[in-house]
Amino acid sequence: MKRDLITLLDLSHDEIFLIIKEAARLKKRQKKGISDKPLAGKSVAMIFEKPSTRTRVSFEVGITQLGASPVVLHAGEMQLGRGETVEDTARVLSRYVDGIMIRAYSHQSVAALAKAASIPVINGLTDFAHPCQILSDLFTIYEKKNTIEGITIAYIGDGNNVAHSWIMAADQLDFSLRLGCPEGYTPDPEVLAGAPEGRVAVFHDPKEAVADADVVYTDVWTSMGQEAEKQKRLEAFRGFCVTPALMKGARDNALFMHCLPAHRGEEVAADVIDGKQSIVFDQAENRLHAQKAIMFFLIAEENHT
Repeated sequence: MKRDLITLLDLSHDEIFLIIKEAARLKKRQKKGISDKPLAGKSVAMIFEKPSTRTRVSFEVGITQLGASPVVLHAGEMQLGRGETVEDTARVLSRYVDGIMIRAYSHQSVAALAKAASIPVINGLTDFAHPCQILSDLFTIYEKKNTIEGITIAYIGDGNNVAHSWIMAADQLDFSLRLGCPEGYTPDPEVLAGAPEGRVAVFHDPKEAVADADVVYTDVWTSMGQEAEKQKRLEAFRGFCVTPALMKGARDNALFMHCLPAHRGEEVAADVIDGKQSIVFDQAENRLHAQKAIMFFLIAEENHT
């Protein structure tokens, strides 16, 4: 049966851990020089509306390492850019390739693409959710701490697509999520309402949010498409920069994470992102292994027979 990954709610608790453990297996084998080709003979289309570094490279390299052929498509160069419907694009691509990864602005468009396609669709990022990022982050935490459930994660910053996906992860896995967001920049109320009682809390003081956290996580304050709001956001988020002083409020062995790209001196101090508690580049590397595990789970033939 065809499966999509549009939000983390498309996966069960056990499926999330299955992907994490597969990512660990694939990473270990790659480090040993062992090549797995479960997608040999297949093709995966990658559609980009937004610029990308980590998503583009991790998926394209991952597709190649799994034995498939990547087909890179920029929305402005497709018939999508000339008015073809998302649904028609989905039906056509379903005749050519074995899976689609799309990085887009509109979450509704990605959901419509998945509904019309007869092949798996992976949300590489929308304005509402970023499930691939959080699956990679969960893998990184599991790798560093040998557990996810029972820990406390503090997210400091904008209640954006990354924050939404962290809330959805807390819905599926048993960890505490403490969100530190300025007033007016908290996550979507409907997403918050779906979180299990007592598992997710929102604070307007970053010091309260990071108290005794095992992981401190942040993201840029101004995402793509919000450039006109930059000055307003800089003022609203003043005091929410993750500094060495803020990190001292977390546990002594707390890890610092950032999904990148980082604006040093805005949402995070250089001393933190370059400091001994930072694992941001391990986190970035793990995008490759997690994307491979996601594609294995969704696209490999043995999972659909």
